[in-house]
Amino acid sequence: MGPTNIALVKLSHADKELREASSRLEAASKAVRIQERRIKDLQEKLQAAQTSLREQQAHMGAFELDVKTRDAHIERLRTQQQNARNNKEYQAFLTEINTEKIDKSKAEDELVKVMLAVETAGSEIKTVQVQLAEETTRHAEIKLRLADRLAELQAQIDSLQPVRDAVAALVPPHARETFERLADRYEGEAMGPVTKPDRRREEYVCGTCNMDLVVDIYNRLHSRDEMVFCPNCRRLLFIPDDLPPELAIHTKPAKKEKGE
Repeated sequence: MGPTNIALVKLSHADKELREASSRLEAASKAVRIQERRIKDLQEKLQAAQTSLREQQAHMGAFELDVKTRDAHIERLRTQQQNARNNKEYQAFLTEINTEKIDKSKAEDELVKVMLAVETAGSEIKTVQVQLAEETTRHAEIKLRLADRLAELQAQIDSLQPVRDAVAALVPPHARETFERLADRYEGEAMGPVTKPDRRREEYVCGTCNMDLVVDIYNRLHSRDEMVFCPNCRRLLFIPDDLPPELAIHTKPAKKEKGE
């Protein structure tokens, strides 16, 4: 293979090692992330409960004020009723007092409902606060237990990243951009090896998707420095180390001369 394809194969190996290390770190830190998600959910739940409590407390204050205001109004009406000049005026005050009592009773009913809601919200806040404290403690314990392993995995990534960057710098820009796009699409599997299922026949397939390849594919990769794509999966094809020309290219045995 030409220098571009050789560089692409080296980049593929370095990229795969880095991705595998990153996957190991992600898997190892999964328990920490799950715990952080639980803590975040509880924090949001606590915030919502506290907001609800403040709203209910505001409603409770409004109903308490309403009841007090109606009580004061009823007392003024009663005083005025005692000074009524005639029965008609007396009955008018009585009607107004009864109406005010009905409205006060409705306000008191709503006040009871709101007081129960305030009590419920307060109880929920206490429950969530306890859960949040427990999950926060558990999160700290998990991080402490995994600290060494996560640090080890991060160190691997930190050591592999410069290697991968150095190898990538040796690949021509256009080829590198193509590789990066395919690596992201196929989760690191940007390249497919050319394989030869039957060593007795000059037939090739893509080692990734098992698609049949044209007969001259090996010669193209072996003799030219160009990117060749699998017609099916569109990965970059390359010649693996275990398929040298003497095994890949079918040659007919030399004819024996007459008389030999």
